[in-house]
Amino acid sequence: MTSPGSVHPAAPPVRAGAEGDDDAPRESAVRRFLAGGSWAELAAPVGFVALVIVFQLLNSTFLTEGNVRAMLSAAAILVVLSVGQTFVIATGGIDLAIASTMTFGAVMFGVVFAGGAPLWVCILTSLASGFAFGLVQGFIIGVGRITDFIVTLGGLSVASGLALVISDGKPVTVIDQFLLRLSTQGVGVVGWSVVVALVVALLAHGLLFHTRFGTHVLAAGGSAEAASATGIIVSRIKIAVYSLSGTLAGLAAILLIARVGAAEPAANTQFLLNAVAAVVLGGVSLMGGRATIIGPVFGALLLTALTNGLTLLGVSQYYQPVAVGSVVVLAALISRFQK
Repeated sequence: MTSPGSVHPAAPPVRAGAEGDDDAPRESAVRRFLAGGSWAELAAPVGFVALVIVFQLLNSTFLTEGNVRAMLSAAAILVVLSVGQTFVIATGGIDLAIASTMTFGAVMFGVVFAGGAPLWVCILTSLASGFAFGLVQGFIIGVGRITDFIVTLGGLSVASGLALVISDGKPVTVIDQFLLRLSTQGVGVVGWSVVVALVVALLAHGLLFHTRFGTHVLAAGGSAEAASATGIIVSRIKIAVYSLSGTLAGLAAILLIARVGAAEPAANTQFLLNAVAAVVLGGVSLMGGRATIIGPVFGALLLTALTNGLTLLGVSQYYQPVAVGSVVVLAALISRFQK
């Protein structure tokens, strides 16, 4: 007879999955895989490949050279925006003004271009406008300690309003050979705008995972209090990521102008929804502290392929936001299972 709490010397250790020795390690590995969020990082690449196969089977023109080139060109803009949004979300924030900042940068580009300035001045103006707007937002959030949702929601309205005021609500036609080549030429189906987006993604990957700044971004997103305790100035990180997001929005504005041939003050709200969806689909946690760059790139490709494929199938454009919105909800569910 044994006393309470004692262990019988002959009793074998109890293991999960007692039905069979092979079941326990297999179950444990699956749980570790799901808990680690690794499967979530594969959602965008797997979903993209699946969409390509389905749309090609439904419409043989989906993978033609012309359509692939057009799809990649459209995705380049979203990739640049998604990279900027990734840095913000990695800190546990969100930039609701990113699409409006892009519109603001495009309008500033158009104003300077209409004034007869050289193209390089117009490009710098767009980049500087995005940087300045992001810097102000980051300062208010980081130093003023006002929640990012409120600040960027207000920034969305301010940027959109400034774009309309400055342009008087009128688009500026932009005809330039360099921009034309940027949007129409390239290597095979890969246009130069796509090359720009890929370079941005590669540089962002290096910045996030191979520099001290990237380590601080992820640390601030994981726990602002713990990051501060180790000497990281979280307010500076906030300012930096929103400034980066704004600058990339300015770059996206240049790619957008090259694609449409005009600097338009009209709001591009669909880019906001798609940028957030691409980031979360790519395996970036909305809670911060966990990020990837390749994931949002595939997320942007997936969303672009979805819209393009539905258009080729003759699905009304009124239903397309429903499909994208459903993907956003799916992305949120995926994020829910991440650490």
